[in-house]
Amino acid sequence: VQLVESGGGLVQAGDSLTLSCAASGRTYGIKRMGWYRRAPGKDRELVAGITGDGGVTNYARSARGRFPISRDSAKNKMYLQMTSLKPEDTAVYSCNAGSCSGSVCYADWGPGTQVTVSS
Repeated sequence: VQLVESGGGLVQAGDSLTLSCAASGRTYGIKRMGWYRRAPGKDRELVAGITGDGGVTNYARSARGRFPISRDSAKNKMYLQMTSLKPEDTAVYSCNAGSCSGSVCYADWGPGTQVTVSS
């Protein structure tokens, strides 16, 4: 699965931003997708995840209630609607997809999009 993120940018604290992830290729086998982020000097962490059918979501504590995740399967897109942004949300946000083709499963990543929140 090929993944491309968009929607990042420079915003002020309290602003909102919506990230999009466009998937192509072996999308029929997607079981789960997620948004991850890596802040400077820190490990990559899960922000939010969603099952292939969009029926189940999970969130990091820092994202719960602020960053709803959603998926449009018909368009092969996933979204992260970030609200009440804080400077500590500054990071490179990456899209991940877990898919299977027969008995072989894959984990694919997008190149990432930078989100910078100024105070």
